[in-house]
Amino acid sequence: MEVPEQANKWLSQLSKANLKERLNRTFDRQVKLAVTGLSRSGKTVFITSLVHQLLHGLEGSHLPFFHIVSSGRLQGTKLMHHPDMHIPAFRYDPSIEQLCQESPLWPEPTSGLSQIRVAIRYQTDNALVKKVNPVNTLFVDIVDYPGEWLLDLPLLELSYEDWSMQIADMCQHEPRLSLSKDWREFMAQQDVTGQVTDETLRKASELYTEFLHRCKDRQYNMSLLQPGRFTMPGDLKGAPLLEFCPVLELPSGTTQAAESFFLIMKKRYESYKEHVVKKFYTEHFSSFDRQIVLVDMLRAFNIGHASFTDMREALNMVLRSFEYGKTGLMNKLFGLKIDRLLFAATKADHVTPNQLPNLERFLQQMLTQSYNDVIFEGVTTETLALSSVKCTQAAHTQFQGQKISCIKGVPLDSNQPIALFPGEVPTDIPLPEEWVDGRFNFVEFKPPRLTNGNGNRIPHIRLDRALEFLIGDKF
Repeated sequence: MEVPEQANKWLSQLSKANLKERLNRTFDRQVKLAVTGLSRSGKTVFITSLVHQLLHGLEGSHLPFFHIVSSGRLQGTKLMHHPDMHIPAFRYDPSIEQLCQESPLWPEPTSGLSQIRVAIRYQTDNALVKKVNPVNTLFVDIVDYPGEWLLDLPLLELSYEDWSMQIADMCQHEPRLSLSKDWREFMAQQDVTGQVTDETLRKASELYTEFLHRCKDRQYNMSLLQPGRFTMPGDLKGAPLLEFCPVLELPSGTTQAAESFFLIMKKRYESYKEHVVKKFYTEHFSSFDRQIVLVDMLRAFNIGHASFTDMREALNMVLRSFEYGKTGLMNKLFGLKIDRLLFAATKADHVTPNQLPNLERFLQQMLTQSYNDVIFEGVTTETLALSSVKCTQAAHTQFQGQKISCIKGVPLDSNQPIALFPGEVPTDIPLPEEWVDGRFNFVEFKPPRLTNGNGNRIPHIRLDRALEFLIGDKF
């Protein structure tokens, strides 16, 4: 078979390490999993629990729907050193310790980039492969990062002018209209076509950043906050690269000072895209094989319609930044694309078991745009309600002579367990006027007190099904 000229050129540019990785992934020896989610969606808890379930796969029946375990073909799992030595390791041990202590705590949220590699050794059931090598190893690579950084990916397709007008339009509606007041009043006093001082540029950036932080507050829970590094800077904290902001009105004429407010901000915006966003995307987001999208809908339900619509728009924008398509030998070698995508509604333990179908149906409706797009590309897709760490138990109580389903757990702001009916998840997206105060009141819970110190039995809901969908076909 003749190798295409473009592929030949591409191969010549690959380092030996990259070529080895590509070949491993081509022949199903390596999977790169994208754990995608906005801020507070539960990525760190999900990765911690997922890795923990794999490491203890030989110890019991806690993964009945993960076929490699239930069939007895799993030979063992082990954490491995990741080949990318310049990237910090995912903080698995500290996260497990927090969950397994006497008074368990949720792991600290992600503040920077990290990664983890799990090696899964198994007996193959492929008759042909079994004759050559009956025991094989699959390497699963997972990258963790702040959800805020995802929001920068759509900027790659936006000019400074387009982005500015997008933000200006968003600030015409509540709650952004009120929350952006200080920044907008300051900007209204500026001549964006004239000379500007460093102090003015710095002040504009500071006020815009403060506005984003107010939007992020739990009271409002807005998701579409760009640039994402402004609220979660990581190793760029204090860097001049983060000192810019959009303008509320575009210059009407072509004449302006060489170092005008507008031109300086535009230059910084383009530099941010090139040196931060593009670099982050090409190094960590352009070569995933499988993807899970974690969505915490219950928090948005509690806060209201504005929070919900903002989260939906943010997720759909982010998902357009990934590459989707069918898997084939040439695609794997010369243009890797995500070929399996799992949409996951988190905190399935915060509703009664009979509400799980509603949770899945609502999530699918919420992301209809992205769902249809990936199916069109031939991607295998599924929607699942799950819980990385199960915090509640199903219970029943009597109300007006009738038996109703409840859940029992320890609320986040209490030390005493309670039994409650958390309410119903709607089957259809409510109209704006139907998001009345008090309609939704889903309670946050503390992690459970584990019966053993090493946490071999961290309870979960459907993580085994998630594993089977994401990597089960690789064994």
